[in-house]
Order: sequence, then C-alpha cells, then structure tokens
Amino acid sequence: MTKEMKVPGPDHPITIEKNAARVRVHAGGKLVADTKAALMLHEAGYPGVYYIPLADVEPGALEKTSSSTYCPYKGEASYYSLVGADGGTDAVWTYESPYPAVREIAAHVAFYPDRVEITED
Repeated sequence: MTKEMKVPGPDHPITIEKNAARVRVHAGGKLVADTKAALMLHEAGYPGVYYIPLADVEPGALEKTSSSTYCPYKGEASYYSLVGADGGTDAVWTYESPYPAVREIAAHVAFYPDRVEITED
C-alpha cells in the first residue's frame, strides 16, 4: 500500500522558523539537549513544536526504538526513548527523511512536552 504524501497549504498550513533563543530540554532532572539552533514547527491548529538538532542532544541520552508513525505531510517518524527517565519510552521522535516541504527538520528531534521540561531563554 502506497502512503499518500500531502503538501501543506491553506487547509493545512505548516511553517518552520529558526528560533533565536537558547532552548534546553531536561528529563528526570538531567539535561538532555541544549541548543541555540532550534527550529519551531507550526502545523495547522496544533501547538508549536521545537525541533532540536540531533547534534545538540547529550550523547547517550537517547535510545532508538522500533516504533514508527506516519504523517502524510511530514513522512515516516521514528522514535527514541530517554535513557533512565520515567515516562521516557518513545518520548522523542524524528523524521530521518522528511518530505520536501519540511526538509529543514531532517537531523532534528522533537520531544513530547508532557514528558520533559523545555525551557527557552
């Protein structure tokens, strides 16, 4: 079965912008990411999502899982768990080969905000 690729537009807008602030992510009291190169993705009516460069995630903080989901606007998402954090299973996702409309999020990860503490300054 072929998965449908949809292009963002007026009925389902997606915008990606660089975030000039410093963004830090903590899980279980430990720093797991610290960056000044985050992207903010706004999709339709959903809350904005920080996409953090994978290079700015602490080494050893993530463990790849076999989970995956599909978004017709962004592509196939794969997941990571937060090592040593309560509620950390599949708490992080990435689009390793995102669709062209959102190609900027390649090599970035996003965190479920109800499972980590995200601060910006």
